Amino acid sequence: MVSHGHGALVQRLLDDLAQLSSATVRRVVLTLNRPEAPPLPPAGGWPFALQLRCNTRPLGFGTNHNRALAGAAEPFVCVLNPDIALTAGDPFAALVQAAGAPGIGCAYPVQVDARGRAQDSERALPTPRALCRRHMGGRKETAVDWVNAACLVLPQPVWQSLGGFDEAFFMYCEDVDLCLRLRLAGFSLARAPAQLMHAGQRASARRLNHLRWHLQSLWRLWQSPVYQQAQQLPAAQRSAIGGSIDAP
Repeated sequence: MVSHGHGALVQRLLDDLAQLSSATVRRVVLTLNRPEAPPLPPAGGWPFALQLRCNTRPLGFGTNHNRALAGAAEPFVCVLNPDIALTAGDPFAALVQAAGAPGIGCAYPVQVDARGRAQDSERALPTPRALCRRHMGGRKETAVDWVNAACLVLPQPVWQSLGGFDEAFFMYCEDVDLCLRLRLAGFSLARAPAQLMHAGQRASARRLNHLRWHLQSLWRLWQSPVYQQAQQLPAAQRSAIGGSIDAP
């Protein structure tokens, strides 16, 4: 988990984890990407090991998570945004079970907003044409090529074999790249029977620096060998929204 001054959100999420997920969460690595007060433990202390990392300067999303999970010995690792709330109980037992199935490289939950409406966390390959249809034509996704990284659970050996996120992406598209590399390596993405709330602030729609990072990351993705290879995957290896992606 990485905080960019999200102290209140981090505190709430850690409290949720302590109350609901103590049986499934063994260790939490919290990276403070800029100076802020650390979270306060509950009266009985944290039921999991809480490790704090404090950056002297802000680092990118992928770099922060790669450093936090370097050398992880647990059987599964999780990438978790601070703007997540466990409103439907502990999702991690179901996520771990889904991620542990043969051929699965990553499991993810259903994401809903504060009103309980399903969010579009499952996405098709972001080709220029597909993005124009989505943002200008209002067309909904019909296939799952990647899922956002608000909450991803991966078998630790799979994470290590991929080398984690590609740190060339400072922010945005690192989750697209990770999912595409998973698929190209022969793994599947699986939607687990679990639900959580994701605030989904979409800063790139409101802040110019985030919009710039987003556009730079899209351009880098489109130029990458991973993207070029992913375009060659047969349509039969893509699933409809609501399913998992079949392994190549």
